[in-house]
Amino acid sequence: MKKIHFFSLVMAAAMTAVAINGCGKDDDHKQDYNPLIDDPTPEQPSTPTDPQPQSNYSEQYRPQIHFTPAKNWMNDPNGMVYVDGTWHLFYQYNPQGNDWGNMSWGHATSTDLVHWSEQPVALTRDELGDIFSGSCVIDKDNTAGFGANAMVAIYTSASGAQQQSIAYSTDGGKNFTRYSGNPVIKNDDDNLRDPKVFWHEGSKQWVMTLAKGWKMGVEFYTSPDLKNWTHQSTFFTELSGRPSLQWECPDLIQLGEKWVLLVSVNPGGPILGSGSMYFVGDFDGKTFTADALDYPLWLDYGMDNYAGVTWSNTGNRKVMIGWMNNWQYAGAVPCSPWRSAMTLPRELKLIDYNGKPLLASTVVSEIDKIAGNWQTAGNSLDVKDGYQLRIKLNLDKNSTITLGNSSDEKFTIDINAQDRRLTAHRTSASGQTGFNGTFSVPSMQAPLCVTESTVTLDIFVDQSSVEIFTSTGSVSMTNLVFPKSIYNTLSVVGDTYEAQVRKLNRIW
Repeated sequence: MKKIHFFSLVMAAAMTAVAINGCGKDDDHKQDYNPLIDDPTPEQPSTPTDPQPQSNYSEQYRPQIHFTPAKNWMNDPNGMVYVDGTWHLFYQYNPQGNDWGNMSWGHATSTDLVHWSEQPVALTRDELGDIFSGSCVIDKDNTAGFGANAMVAIYTSASGAQQQSIAYSTDGGKNFTRYSGNPVIKNDDDNLRDPKVFWHEGSKQWVMTLAKGWKMGVEFYTSPDLKNWTHQSTFFTELSGRPSLQWECPDLIQLGEKWVLLVSVNPGGPILGSGSMYFVGDFDGKTFTADALDYPLWLDYGMDNYAGVTWSNTGNRKVMIGWMNNWQYAGAVPCSPWRSAMTLPRELKLIDYNGKPLLASTVVSEIDKIAGNWQTAGNSLDVKDGYQLRIKLNLDKNSTITLGNSSDEKFTIDINAQDRRLTAHRTSASGQTGFNGTFSVPSMQAPLCVTESTVTLDIFVDQSSVEIFTSTGSVSMTNLVFPKSIYNTLSVVGDTYEAQVRKLNRIW
């Protein structure tokens, strides 16, 4: 998809003061013009290549329990589909370098959502432009004529205009053939992208959601065969205090009797830069109608969960993964020879909180495959790679949780008992932050969304990330960190608590 790099330091610092306080008007998006992305140097069509050379996955800051490519730039997850026991993860990828450019679809596979094997690059630029974000479906009934159970990729072809194209694979995603009739949806501007497609059983047709970028909103198209598409409706709603946002990466999923529309926005997330919001409502095969709730509702309250979408072909189970980064500083994070990781995969469920629907997310149960036994957590944690903390806190008075290391670096989490609010602090004390003026964030706040007298937090810590969840998934917060070494000490002050820890084995 089309992306905006981090702002100039002067403008970013100004926006930080506004965004952290949660008030103020977003600046006009024209300030984010970047010639590298908006007027890229013309590239020639390229052919897929193997991800060489391989890494030993032990570089400083390299995640040990999250997917990263061996080398080069990665952003949005794309084309995720589950078939024949294999989870396919495609993603925005630059086969030629560690910065944004030459957008292609990288490819990785897993049989357990935990261990990943990087595959040859699946789709690269052609005469229609870069290969931006999109989705994959399994055409079990051969509606497109490419063969029963063909894997069909639907993606944005980007070269000035953003148009929608398709390609198909009959060998399980190893090789794709582009449809000769591309683009299947023509367009003459750069604000229509990121097709997410699913089969709507009620109306017996394919449904596509498309984001309108800076024009904001989501378009709905339908098709009997993945080739011929008819525009059906447009969804848009005003968002309080956010008049101008870039809408991207939509995903419409059914959870019980209700439908949930996921939309990523940038800039203007819950704190600063990138974020993912959702709407709850109804869908009749043509039109999505949102319930009357106080929007925006946020999927994640941290800085680093963007462009998340769900795997297709999973039945009633909805599993999502996101890009663990933020366009505010994505091109500057100190990672080499790779840049960017995915979040841990998460299962989505719609739960009730105070009589209203709430989209909950928890790390998938498959994480148990790499987990050791639970141990009582003391001040010193015997951990090396990744680990999971489980802390049960009473909510009679305020508490502070501090993760630290021997370099006196720390990541702090405050729990306000009366307000039922969680606040995380990614300051300069957390580790390296000077690579970008907006990375150090004094406070990130999230509602706990619990009514009980206690709260249980599941905290997943890796070499360069901290992911926080309530045990029910009522709130999640995802943040990158860059300490000299993994946080391996724990301090909890305030109310009474119980703490356990279990090691998570490296996935490489």
